[in-house]
Amino acid sequence: MNAENKIFEVPLYAYERSPDQDNEAAVRHPVVIIGAGPIGLGLAIDLAQQDVPVVILDDNDKVSFGSRAVCYAKRPLEILDRLGCGQPMVDKGVEWNVGKVFFDERKIYEFDLLPEDGHERPAFINLQQYYFEEYLVNRVRELQAEGKAIEIRGNNKVSAIGNHADHATLEVDTPEGPYNIEADWLIACDGAGSPTRQMLGLDFVGRVFEDNFLIADVIMEADFPTERWFWFDPPFNKGQSALLHKQPDNVWRIDLQLGWDIDKEEEKKPENVIPRLKAMLGEDVQFELEWVSIYTFQCRRMEKFHHGRVIFAGDAAHQVSPFGARGANSGLQDTDNLAWKLKLVMDGMAPESLLDSYDMERIHGADENIMNSSRSTDFITPKSEMSRILRDAVLDLAEQHEFARPLVNAGRLSVPCTYDGSPLNTADALDGPERTRPGSPCPDVKLGDDYLLRQLGDKFTLLTIDADAPESLDEDGIEVTRLALSAKADTTGMLKARYLGNEDSAVYLIRPDQHVAARRPSFDENLFRAAIRRATGKE
Repeated sequence: MNAENKIFEVPLYAYERSPDQDNEAAVRHPVVIIGAGPIGLGLAIDLAQQDVPVVILDDNDKVSFGSRAVCYAKRPLEILDRLGCGQPMVDKGVEWNVGKVFFDERKIYEFDLLPEDGHERPAFINLQQYYFEEYLVNRVRELQAEGKAIEIRGNNKVSAIGNHADHATLEVDTPEGPYNIEADWLIACDGAGSPTRQMLGLDFVGRVFEDNFLIADVIMEADFPTERWFWFDPPFNKGQSALLHKQPDNVWRIDLQLGWDIDKEEEKKPENVIPRLKAMLGEDVQFELEWVSIYTFQCRRMEKFHHGRVIFAGDAAHQVSPFGARGANSGLQDTDNLAWKLKLVMDGMAPESLLDSYDMERIHGADENIMNSSRSTDFITPKSEMSRILRDAVLDLAEQHEFARPLVNAGRLSVPCTYDGSPLNTADALDGPERTRPGSPCPDVKLGDDYLLRQLGDKFTLLTIDADAPESLDEDGIEVTRLALSAKADTTGMLKARYLGNEDSAVYLIRPDQHVAARRPSFDENLFRAAIRRATGKE
């Protein structure tokens, strides 16, 4: 199926009457997720794969219209591999590692986001959000065929919520009238406008930016390379900025900064959009508009993401500007952090206080994203003449001098968050690389015909590198299995460079979300058992 088939017009989860609607008493479900966007679907798949029954409620019955989120980073692609739908994304998406920065008509410099080998996934792919959502829905259908308890209810709009000590209550509107259900746990993945957040009267504070940007998805044949191109003060959009990305099906994403005081409805009209695009692309270029939107943006987050039996994830919990591709990418990292913790709590294998670490770790991630996103926005849209002069001076210097290039901020692109200071981390005991310190996501390594992250999977793992350890450990019901590797047998040197550093051997405790919980040069049973207890919130 391609864009011409208009995926976004086809109901993928059309309304069907649920048995819950015929029950006199409200049916209790283990987990209910509000929102069938990428974050809600991703979380539901993760939970279903761990045999947690889940119901997804969505007020729509089809995927999103327009490409919306378009850039998906390496770490989220690795998460999607674990969810069983990474490969369709990569197969359809446009891979890219290189970005170029222009000032006026000059190319200032270019950068490579993944200059090292040994990773299965590229730095980024570009893919329209409607494809992403379609692949996630397809994965839901696969899980249903396998007998997993996962259900999407289309045209089911949540109209009221109650948050109680041991459950949440929901009133749900449908084409056949309202009904009530209950949830042991309710996860709100219902976007930046989050009706859930509003119904519960919760905060969403931060900074609002005044600049307006035009997004246009343009269908055209073009020979531009598959790179991210960003312009400061281009001749076709003087005094503003522009961005160009390639997507599948000859669709190109174009962002044009418009400034502050504009008539949004007027600017969206084709007769006003097309001249702007012709000025950029050339009068002779033939193109067709697929989707047009005007956006302003905000950098905000909730004070807390976990509120009793209601938990927030993705844009419902935090919102950033689009510069740096941090929206959907950070939302998937929310679900990656939450699912295994919720599973342990529901199974009685960890205290409910483990969910407090979801707040701590993902608020840390949100703050990092908001900081980087705000800095990008301030650099792209200077708020005073002096700020503009300083920015332009940096751009001029960057053309000739490498030292100035890190100062250029055309949207620092999304990187995975390291959970420094997390209560789940054990103090570092290895003279190893900074990139794999406790709290860090594991970097990939090519292992023959396979890759490290594929072998780690989604369980607690004891990764040993040229070190002895038991094949498995059971610590109060938490099963940890060993993955034994040897850097001596790795002729590429990647395993040593990424996991050993100055050491000759190492033992890592890896969490189900593939973040490092602890590392030591050798195995000590008492210390690693303590690390397991800490990583599951028991110590």
